[in-house]
Amino acid sequence: MSATENATLKSEMVRRGSLHLINVPRIKRWGAYYVLEARIRNMSKWKFSILAASIGSPLFYLISVGIGVGSFINSHSAGRGIDGVKYMTFLAPALLAQVAIQDGLSEVTFPTLQGFKWEKNFFAMNSTPLTGRHIAVGTWLSAIARISLTVVAYIAIMYTFGAIHGWSPLLAIFTAVLGSAAFSALMMGATAAIKNDDMFLTLLQRVAIMPLFLFSGTFYPLKSMPEFLQWIGWCSPVWHATELGRWLTYDHPLNGNSLLIHFSYFAVMLVGGLWFAIRTFEKRLAK
Repeated sequence: MSATENATLKSEMVRRGSLHLINVPRIKRWGAYYVLEARIRNMSKWKFSILAASIGSPLFYLISVGIGVGSFINSHSAGRGIDGVKYMTFLAPALLAQVAIQDGLSEVTFPTLQGFKWEKNFFAMNSTPLTGRHIAVGTWLSAIARISLTVVAYIAIMYTFGAIHGWSPLLAIFTAVLGSAAFSALMMGATAAIKNDDMFLTLLQRVAIMPLFLFSGTFYPLKSMPEFLQWIGWCSPVWHATELGRWLTYDHPLNGNSLLIHFSYFAVMLVGGLWFAIRTFEKRLAK
């Protein structure tokens, strides 16, 4: 066999091999899950740090605020605590919602800025059969996976500390993840639209996350705040997720209209946020 024929044969073998390895129809159909897999594999490199953060954050909050401040409040309320339950039981669902939303926010903002601004790896991914929709949905799904780990760890700690009892509080896993998923979708789209990340994350933390944490009925009922500040809670995903969590963990009273409002709020934010994020990813990657 001549050198030319040998080179042609090797080239044909490589071409056939690449076509066999890269299944374009499959990528077009399941591309988001390939992005999800890549993100989870990347997270697994820091699995011990992620697990420590998922356990440590709720643990320290419940010890310092739930037990420390809670013992003071319970002793000065004739044992009634707040909302008819001890303070730790009242506080735990709010901390669950807050941690889920904050973790979800971190898992969509940093990867999005990394993909578009810092390392520009989204553009490399988009040069393959992966589309902007695949990348956006895959990144969002990986955030949900991270959120779910945190929420399950938090629920386990809540049971350990006696903050919740029975089986119904397990449904709070769904409401916490739902709230975080909806807000994360919206914020992922907002982050993708940012061209210059200077001070963006700092302003997001100070202007959005901190007020949501402080004015969403986390440490006290929202109705105890002045009326001109209560609107912050009504607009906050933390408050909506907290109300649903309290309803599931200790029968916090919610009527049918309230439940409809809470779930509709998250449904609209989830659908609108995903649409906005996918559209923004596709538009930016097309440039």
